[in-house]
Amino acid sequence: MPRSELYRLFEENFLDYASYVIRDRAIPEAYDGLKPVQRRILWSLKEMDDGRFNKVANVIGHCMRYHPHGDQSIGSALVTLANRGFFIDTQGNFGNILTGDEASAPRYIECRLTGLAKEVLFDDDLTELVDSYDGRNREPVVLPARIPVLLMLGAEGIAVGMSTRILPHNPVEVLSAQVSLLSGEEPPRLFPDFVQGGQIDASDYSDGNGRVRIRARIDRRDEKRLVIREIPFNTTTDSLIASIEAASRKGRVKIASIDDFTTDRVEILVTLGRGIHAEEGLKQLYAHTDCEVTYSCNLLVIQEGVPLQTTVSDLIRYNTDLLVRHLQRQLEIRLERLKEKVFWMKLEQIYVENRLYKQIEECAAWEEVLSRALESLEPFSSKLPRKATREDIEKLLTIRLRRITRFDIDRHRKELRDTNRAIRETRGNLGDVKAYAIAYLGSIIRRYGDEHPRRSELVELSDIDTQEIALKNLRLSYDPETGFLGTSVRGDRTEAVSEYDRVVVFEGDGTYRVLPVEDKTFVDTGVVHFDVHDRNRVYAVVYREEETGLAYAKRFTTGGAIMGKEYRYLPEAYSLMLFTPDEEARLEYWFQRRKRQRTFKGSTHVSDLRILSASARGRRLAGTRV
Repeated sequence: MPRSELYRLFEENFLDYASYVIRDRAIPEAYDGLKPVQRRILWSLKEMDDGRFNKVANVIGHCMRYHPHGDQSIGSALVTLANRGFFIDTQGNFGNILTGDEASAPRYIECRLTGLAKEVLFDDDLTELVDSYDGRNREPVVLPARIPVLLMLGAEGIAVGMSTRILPHNPVEVLSAQVSLLSGEEPPRLFPDFVQGGQIDASDYSDGNGRVRIRARIDRRDEKRLVIREIPFNTTTDSLIASIEAASRKGRVKIASIDDFTTDRVEILVTLGRGIHAEEGLKQLYAHTDCEVTYSCNLLVIQEGVPLQTTVSDLIRYNTDLLVRHLQRQLEIRLERLKEKVFWMKLEQIYVENRLYKQIEECAAWEEVLSRALESLEPFSSKLPRKATREDIEKLLTIRLRRITRFDIDRHRKELRDTNRAIRETRGNLGDVKAYAIAYLGSIIRRYGDEHPRRSELVELSDIDTQEIALKNLRLSYDPETGFLGTSVRGDRTEAVSEYDRVVVFEGDGTYRVLPVEDKTFVDTGVVHFDVHDRNRVYAVVYREEETGLAYAKRFTTGGAIMGKEYRYLPEAYSLMLFTPDEEARLEYWFQRRKRQRTFKGSTHVSDLRILSASARGRRLAGTRV
């Protein structure tokens, strides 16, 4: 095969594959908020619905008529969708999203559609069907959803060259935002809500994009015991406990024991270690474990057949416009059916009350029957909403004699009045579809809102300085003989540090560096001092100019520093005489003896020296050699 032909083959097939993964697998559809496997599961449940529970194994088998990717993908998607709690009613063990326990085998558990799903997801008149993957069945392109399903469920998917992560929102808040929009008001900002609860800081959440910080809800039982009551989104009690144990092994948190009493509610008892109290323990858990997690959001959907980066507000507007269009089309269809019902009821009433069936008793041929029936209705045409057709007459002639003899005029007239009343009501709703939509959403909120209260608390979380709360659980030493510095080095002097600390190392040649805490690092054999780097810590030095022998002293701070870069705290051509971090020290010095010299000794308190930068020149101690 020529090279150009091979390139063309790869390019065409790759584009087909990428398009398929983006549109038909990973990225949800904005119209109904579903991925294809979710849509096929709900469609299968609708086709199987008889009010009773169905074995999940049977649902999976039925769904395989539409989904080409096997039973495992269908089963896991069904369990996940069911655990959201909106559209699938369950019976049996569907796992536990709090503990991470898996669901029972599909043959042991059952499910069916919820009342909400039947009410808001399906409408045969508005559903466009296409052939399934093998051409044997018909499946919907999209479901005519009348609520923002995508914002309620959330979604996550990775496609070719793009990905999406949409966090779930509270359904009552979402529907209330639609009501505000339909009422001409500015809808309130919407924030995520998770079934696991927890606390959310949405300061960096930008209308569906950005990021959110989520914390577990932790209560203090006393100064030594903490109880975790709610866990962050996408974590389980097992994963949370594992993260705490891992942090404990690394010395980041200090705990004595963990006890898990979780059932249908989270209860994890954490007993803190010796010397650690509740406030400090809380900060350590939030800083070093999955008790606090951060999620980045990316609201990418398929809209009008193409991927679209959008926002929660735009999605609310899009779904609200869809709702109005769906309701208007439903009302128009209902009006046509009511008008047809009125026509048929009047036609039937005229036919029975006026005994028109008597006029066709002597007719021998079917065509003669139809012709005679049409002629007999001519005098009553003004009472009918429209002119009767041949098809109407054929249907009219199918009325059985028993129904004619038992025809109840009063009941028929009452039903006709009720139907006319329904026509007037439907026309009124068509006159103001927005008001009808507001009433529709209000009825859903009233009937189903109590089942879905907000579970996550919106708060403004304070930042935790990990370096400040880190345990000083490492021992840093320096070996002057080898010049190595590190936590695995044995030396005379040891400094307690944490893994987040940075170490400043001063050498006798007048230079210093800031280094990370490591197991073993070569610095030099001429180190005069090292400790944890603090940009505001004050050091004192005395140094002498080699040429003149004049001595200088200063106090200085290192300030900020780039990791590993070499800085000077002494000018070049000067030699170090004293280095001390003690600000209370007293310096005593002797002058080089000369003729007629009366003063041989001087002294200075370190605290009397001005604090300068590391590169500044210090104060001269005397006008002669020391």
